Amino acid sequence: MNDIRYGLLLPAGQAQLAAGGSARALLDLVVSAEQRGFDSAWLGDSLLRARVEPLTLLAAAATATERITLGTAALIPAYRNPVHTALVLGSLDLVSQGRIVLGVGAGFPGISEPEFELSGVDFRTRFSHLDDTVQLWRQLWSGNSNPFHGKVLHYDWLPEAPRPHSPGGPPIWLAGATPAALKRTGRLYDGWLPYPPDPADYAAGLTAIHTAAAAEGRDETTITPALFATVYIDEDPIRGRAALDDYCRTTYGMPVEQVEQIQVLMTGSAKDIATQLNQYTAAGARHLQIRIAAISPDSFTTQFDQITDLIHAQRRSAGE
Repeated sequence: MNDIRYGLLLPAGQAQLAAGGSARALLDLVVSAEQRGFDSAWLGDSLLRARVEPLTLLAAAATATERITLGTAALIPAYRNPVHTALVLGSLDLVSQGRIVLGVGAGFPGISEPEFELSGVDFRTRFSHLDDTVQLWRQLWSGNSNPFHGKVLHYDWLPEAPRPHSPGGPPIWLAGATPAALKRTGRLYDGWLPYPPDPADYAAGLTAIHTAAAAEGRDETTITPALFATVYIDEDPIRGRAALDDYCRTTYGMPVEQVEQIQVLMTGSAKDIATQLNQYTAAGARHLQIRIAAISPDSFTTQFDQITDLIHAQRRSAGE
Protein backbone atom coordinates (compact mmCIF):
# COMPACT_ATOMS: atom_id res chain seq x y z
CA MET A 1 0.00 0.00 0.00
CA ASN A 2 2.60 2.51 -1.10
CA ASP A 3 -0.03 4.87 -2.45
CA ILE A 4 -1.17 6.03 1.00
CA ARG A 5 -0.98 9.78 1.65
CA TYR A 6 -0.85 11.44 5.05
CA GLY A 7 -2.25 14.81 6.08
CA LEU A 8 -2.15 16.91 9.24
CA LEU A 9 -5.09 18.91 10.57
CA LEU A 10 -3.77 22.22 11.89
CA PRO A 11 -4.75 23.12 15.50
CA ALA A 12 -6.49 26.40 14.65
CA GLY A 13 -9.34 26.33 17.15
CA GLN A 14 -9.91 28.87 19.88
CA ALA A 15 -9.02 26.32 22.56
CA GLN A 16 -5.55 25.83 21.06
CA LEU A 17 -5.08 29.57 20.60
CA ALA A 18 -6.13 30.23 24.20
CA ALA A 19 -3.63 27.59 25.36
CA GLY A 20 -0.75 29.49 23.78
CA GLY A 21 -1.03 28.82 20.06
CA SER A 22 -0.93 31.54 17.40
CA ALA A 23 -1.71 32.07 13.73
CA ARG A 24 1.99 32.62 13.07
CA ALA A 25 2.80 29.30 14.72
CA LEU A 26 0.27 27.60 12.46
CA LEU A 27 2.16 28.85 9.41
CA ASP A 28 5.40 27.55 10.87
CA LEU A 29 3.65 24.23 11.46
CA VAL A 30 2.61 23.96 7.80
CA VAL A 31 6.22 24.55 6.75
CA SER A 32 7.39 21.94 9.25
CA ALA A 33 4.79 19.43 8.01
CA GLU A 34 6.05 19.93 4.46
CA GLN A 35 9.66 19.46 5.55
CA ARG A 36 8.77 16.29 7.47
CA GLY A 37 7.17 14.73 4.42
CA PHE A 38 3.47 15.14 5.11
CA ASP A 39 1.46 15.15 1.90
CA SER A 40 -1.15 17.66 3.02
CA ALA A 41 -2.24 20.15 5.69
CA TRP A 42 -5.88 20.93 6.53
CA LEU A 43 -8.06 23.43 8.35
CA GLY A 44 -11.58 23.16 9.73
CA ASP A 45 -14.40 25.68 9.46
CA SER A 46 -16.92 26.88 12.02
CA LEU A 47 -18.92 29.88 13.13
CA LEU A 48 -20.11 28.27 16.35
CA ARG A 49 -16.61 27.46 17.61
CA ALA A 50 -14.17 30.31 17.12
CA ARG A 51 -11.10 29.51 15.04
CA VAL A 52 -8.69 31.08 12.59
CA GLU A 53 -10.60 31.55 9.32
CA PRO A 54 -9.40 28.69 7.07
CA LEU A 55 -9.22 30.36 3.66
CA THR A 56 -7.22 33.28 5.07
CA LEU A 57 -4.69 30.96 6.66
CA LEU A 58 -4.47 28.72 3.60
CA ALA A 59 -3.68 31.75 1.44
CA ALA A 60 -0.79 32.58 3.74
CA ALA A 61 0.31 28.94 3.83
CA ALA A 62 0.32 28.82 0.03
CA THR A 63 3.02 31.48 -0.08
CA ALA A 64 5.07 29.84 2.70
CA THR A 65 5.21 26.36 1.13
CA GLU A 66 6.02 24.82 -2.23
CA ARG A 67 4.88 21.20 -2.37
CA ILE A 68 2.34 20.31 0.28
CA THR A 69 -1.36 20.06 -0.60
CA LEU A 70 -3.54 22.54 1.31
CA GLY A 71 -7.14 21.74 2.13
CA THR A 72 -10.30 22.34 4.12
CA ALA A 73 -11.69 19.64 6.41
CA ALA A 74 -14.33 20.61 6.03
CA LEU A 75 -15.44 23.95 4.61
CA ILE A 76 -19.14 24.80 5.08
CA PRO A 77 -20.01 26.72 1.89
CA ALA A 78 -23.35 27.90 3.33
CA TYR A 79 -21.48 30.34 5.58
CA ARG A 80 -20.28 32.38 2.58
CA ASN A 81 -21.72 33.98 -0.54
CA PRO A 82 -21.45 31.28 -3.23
CA VAL A 83 -20.33 33.55 -6.08
CA HIS A 84 -17.75 35.49 -4.10
CA THR A 85 -16.42 32.26 -2.62
CA ALA A 86 -15.88 30.86 -6.11
CA LEU A 87 -13.65 33.87 -6.83
CA VAL A 88 -11.79 33.46 -3.53
CA LEU A 89 -11.20 29.74 -4.04
CA GLY A 90 -10.16 30.16 -7.65
CA SER A 91 -7.68 32.83 -6.60
CA LEU A 92 -6.40 30.60 -3.78
CA ASP A 93 -5.81 27.83 -6.31
CA LEU A 94 -3.86 30.27 -8.47
CA VAL A 95 -1.73 31.46 -5.56
CA SER A 96 -0.96 27.87 -4.53
CA GLN A 97 -0.37 26.79 -8.14
CA GLY A 98 -2.96 24.05 -7.95
CA ARG A 99 -2.32 22.67 -4.46
CA ILE A 100 -5.84 23.19 -3.07
CA VAL A 101 -8.33 20.45 -2.15
CA LEU A 102 -11.74 21.41 -0.81
CA GLY A 103 -13.39 19.13 1.69
CA VAL A 104 -16.96 20.43 2.02
CA GLY A 105 -19.91 19.64 4.24
CA ALA A 106 -23.47 20.65 5.01
CA GLY A 107 -23.29 20.98 8.78
CA PHE A 108 -24.40 18.64 11.55
CA PRO A 109 -28.00 18.31 12.82
CA GLY A 110 -28.46 19.54 16.35
CA ILE A 111 -25.32 21.69 16.17
CA SER A 112 -25.18 23.73 12.96
CA GLU A 113 -28.67 25.24 12.84
CA PRO A 114 -27.66 28.56 14.49
CA GLU A 115 -24.79 28.97 12.02
CA PHE A 116 -27.10 28.47 9.05
CA GLU A 117 -29.62 30.91 10.49
CA LEU A 118 -26.87 33.48 10.95
CA SER A 119 -25.79 32.91 7.33
CA GLY A 120 -29.34 33.27 5.98
CA VAL A 121 -29.51 29.70 4.67
CA ASP A 122 -32.44 27.40 5.45
CA PHE A 123 -30.96 24.37 7.22
CA ARG A 124 -33.66 22.17 5.70
CA THR A 125 -32.22 22.84 2.24
CA ARG A 126 -28.58 22.34 3.28
CA PHE A 127 -27.84 19.43 0.93
CA SER A 128 -29.37 21.08 -2.13
CA HIS A 129 -27.62 24.33 -1.21
CA LEU A 130 -24.28 22.52 -1.00
CA ASP A 131 -24.67 20.66 -4.30
CA ASP A 132 -25.88 23.82 -6.05
CA THR A 133 -22.92 25.77 -4.70
CA VAL A 134 -20.41 23.18 -5.92
CA GLN A 135 -21.98 23.06 -9.36
CA LEU A 136 -21.98 26.87 -9.49
CA TRP A 137 -18.29 26.97 -8.56
CA ARG A 138 -17.42 24.50 -11.27
CA GLN A 139 -19.40 26.47 -13.82
CA LEU A 140 -17.60 29.70 -12.97
CA TRP A 141 -14.20 28.00 -12.84
CA SER A 142 -14.78 26.62 -16.33
CA GLY A 143 -15.22 30.17 -17.66
CA ASN A 144 -19.01 29.92 -18.02
CA SER A 145 -20.77 33.01 -16.68
CA ASN A 146 -24.21 32.13 -18.06
CA PRO A 147 -27.21 32.29 -15.69
CA PHE A 148 -27.36 29.54 -13.08
CA HIS A 149 -30.59 27.98 -11.84
CA GLY A 150 -30.27 25.09 -9.40
CA LYS A 151 -32.65 23.70 -6.82
CA VAL A 152 -32.17 26.58 -4.38
CA LEU A 153 -29.62 28.93 -5.97
CA HIS A 154 -30.75 31.16 -8.82
CA TYR A 155 -28.64 33.78 -10.58
CA ASP A 156 -29.72 35.54 -13.77
CA TRP A 157 -26.35 37.29 -13.99
CA LEU A 158 -22.92 36.07 -13.01
CA PRO A 159 -19.51 37.73 -13.25
CA GLU A 160 -16.58 36.33 -15.14
CA ALA A 161 -14.14 34.53 -12.86
CA PRO A 162 -10.39 34.03 -13.30
CA ARG A 163 -9.58 30.49 -14.39
CA PRO A 164 -8.02 28.53 -11.50
CA HIS A 165 -4.63 26.89 -11.91
CA SER A 166 -6.28 23.45 -11.79
CA PRO A 167 -8.38 22.79 -14.93
CA GLY A 168 -12.00 23.02 -13.85
CA GLY A 169 -11.00 24.16 -10.37
CA PRO A 170 -9.76 22.43 -7.21
CA PRO A 171 -10.94 18.88 -6.39
CA ILE A 172 -13.96 18.85 -4.08
CA TRP A 173 -14.44 16.07 -1.53
CA LEU A 174 -17.70 15.48 0.34
CA ALA A 175 -17.63 15.02 4.11
CA GLY A 176 -20.57 12.76 4.94
CA ALA A 177 -21.49 9.11 5.35
CA THR A 178 -25.30 8.90 5.24
CA PRO A 179 -26.75 6.78 2.40
CA ALA A 180 -27.75 9.96 0.58
CA ALA A 181 -24.27 11.45 1.02
CA LEU A 182 -22.68 8.30 -0.38
CA LYS A 183 -24.83 8.47 -3.51
CA ARG A 184 -24.08 12.17 -3.95
CA THR A 185 -20.36 11.53 -3.56
CA GLY A 186 -20.48 8.93 -6.32
CA ARG A 187 -22.48 11.21 -8.60
CA LEU A 188 -20.92 14.61 -8.05
CA TYR A 189 -17.74 14.74 -5.99
CA ASP A 190 -14.02 14.14 -6.47
CA GLY A 191 -13.38 12.54 -3.09
CA TRP A 192 -14.88 11.26 0.14
CA LEU A 193 -13.88 12.53 3.59
CA PRO A 194 -15.71 10.66 6.39
CA TYR A 195 -14.80 9.69 9.97
CA PRO A 196 -16.71 6.45 10.67
CA PRO A 197 -15.80 4.70 13.95
CA ASP A 198 -15.93 1.25 12.31
CA PRO A 199 -13.63 0.28 9.38
CA ALA A 200 -16.37 -2.06 8.13
CA ASP A 201 -18.68 0.94 7.71
CA TYR A 202 -15.93 2.66 5.75
CA ALA A 203 -15.63 -0.30 3.37
CA ALA A 204 -19.41 -0.49 2.91
CA GLY A 205 -19.62 3.25 2.29
CA LEU A 206 -16.89 3.14 -0.33
CA THR A 207 -18.67 0.28 -2.10
CA ALA A 208 -21.87 2.35 -2.19
CA ILE A 209 -19.95 5.30 -3.64
CA HIS A 210 -18.44 3.13 -6.36
CA THR A 211 -21.88 1.74 -7.20
CA ALA A 212 -23.31 5.27 -7.50
CA ALA A 213 -20.35 6.37 -9.62
CA ALA A 214 -20.77 3.41 -11.98
CA ALA A 215 -24.45 4.25 -12.40
CA GLU A 216 -23.41 7.73 -13.58
CA GLY A 217 -20.76 6.34 -15.91
CA ARG A 218 -17.96 7.72 -13.74
CA ASP A 219 -14.58 6.12 -13.22
CA GLU A 220 -14.48 5.17 -9.53
CA THR A 221 -10.70 5.58 -9.45
CA THR A 222 -11.13 9.34 -9.92
CA ILE A 223 -12.83 9.59 -6.50
CA THR A 224 -10.25 9.90 -3.69
CA PRO A 225 -11.15 7.83 -0.59
CA ALA A 226 -9.93 9.78 2.44
CA LEU A 227 -10.30 9.45 6.22
CA PHE A 228 -10.49 12.00 9.05
CA ALA A 229 -9.02 10.38 12.19
CA THR A 230 -8.44 11.89 15.63
CA VAL A 231 -5.31 10.41 17.21
CA TYR A 232 -3.45 10.53 20.52
CA ILE A 233 -0.38 8.33 20.96
CA ASP A 234 0.30 7.04 24.48
CA GLU A 235 1.69 3.74 25.74
CA ASP A 236 -0.68 4.01 28.72
CA PRO A 237 -4.22 3.32 27.43
CA ILE A 238 -5.86 4.93 30.47
CA ARG A 239 -3.86 8.12 30.04
CA GLY A 240 -4.52 8.12 26.29
CA ARG A 241 -8.24 7.69 26.86
CA ALA A 242 -8.20 10.58 29.32
CA ALA A 243 -6.46 12.76 26.75
CA LEU A 244 -9.13 11.95 24.17
CA ASP A 245 -11.85 12.75 26.70
CA ASP A 246 -10.26 16.10 27.52
CA TYR A 247 -10.01 16.93 23.82
CA CYS A 248 -13.63 15.98 23.15
CA ARG A 249 -14.95 17.97 26.10
CA THR A 250 -12.84 21.01 25.20
CA THR A 251 -13.67 20.87 21.49
CA TYR A 252 -17.28 19.68 21.49
CA GLY A 253 -18.49 19.96 25.06
CA MET A 254 -19.17 16.21 24.98
CA PRO A 255 -17.43 13.23 26.64
CA VAL A 256 -15.38 10.78 24.63
CA GLU A 257 -18.08 8.11 25.04
CA GLN A 258 -20.47 10.27 23.05
CA VAL A 259 -18.05 11.50 20.38
CA GLU A 260 -16.67 8.03 19.62
CA GLN A 261 -20.14 6.96 18.54
CA ILE A 262 -19.85 9.49 15.71
CA GLN A 263 -16.15 9.85 14.90
CA VAL A 264 -13.14 7.56 14.74
CA LEU A 265 -10.94 8.24 17.77
CA MET A 266 -7.65 6.39 18.22
CA THR A 267 -5.28 6.02 21.15
CA GLY A 268 -2.60 3.56 22.19
CA SER A 269 1.05 3.04 21.33
CA ALA A 270 2.42 4.03 17.94
CA LYS A 271 2.15 0.37 16.95
CA ASP A 272 -1.49 0.31 18.09
CA ILE A 273 -2.28 3.43 16.06
CA ALA A 274 -0.58 1.99 12.98
CA THR A 275 -2.69 -1.14 13.31
CA GLN A 276 -5.87 0.89 13.57
CA LEU A 277 -4.97 3.06 10.58
CA ASN A 278 -4.12 -0.05 8.57
CA GLN A 279 -7.64 -1.33 9.15
CA TYR A 280 -8.94 1.69 7.27
CA THR A 281 -6.42 1.43 4.45
CA ALA A 282 -7.41 -2.23 4.11
CA ALA A 283 -11.01 -0.96 3.82
CA GLY A 284 -9.96 1.33 0.96
CA ALA A 285 -8.82 4.64 2.51
CA ARG A 286 -5.94 6.25 0.65
CA HIS A 287 -5.55 9.76 2.13
CA LEU A 288 -5.37 9.75 5.93
CA GLN A 289 -5.92 13.08 7.65
CA ILE A 290 -4.58 13.01 11.19
CA ARG A 291 -6.09 15.31 13.79
CA ILE A 292 -3.92 15.33 16.89
CA ALA A 293 -6.04 15.32 20.05
CA ALA A 294 -3.94 17.90 21.90
CA ILE A 295 -4.81 21.35 23.17
CA SER A 296 -1.55 22.85 24.48
CA PRO A 297 1.34 23.62 22.09
CA ASP A 298 3.75 21.46 24.11
CA SER A 299 1.47 18.44 23.99
CA PHE A 300 0.82 18.98 20.29
CA THR A 301 4.55 19.18 19.54
CA THR A 302 5.22 15.91 21.36
CA GLN A 303 2.41 14.20 19.50
CA PHE A 304 3.49 15.75 16.18
CA ASP A 305 6.95 14.24 16.61
CA GLN A 306 5.49 10.82 17.34
CA ILE A 307 3.03 11.00 14.45
CA THR A 308 5.88 11.95 12.13
CA ASP A 309 7.88 8.92 13.27
CA LEU A 310 4.82 6.70 12.82
CA ILE A 311 4.27 7.90 9.25
CA HIS A 312 7.92 7.38 8.34
CA ALA A 313 7.74 3.86 9.79
CA GLN A 314 4.56 3.15 7.81
CA ARG A 315 6.24 4.25 4.60
CA ARG A 316 9.31 2.14 5.29
CA SER A 317 7.14 -0.92 5.89
CA ALA A 318 5.34 -0.21 2.61
CA GLY A 319 8.66 -0.09 0.79
CA GLU A 320 8.58 3.62 -0.07
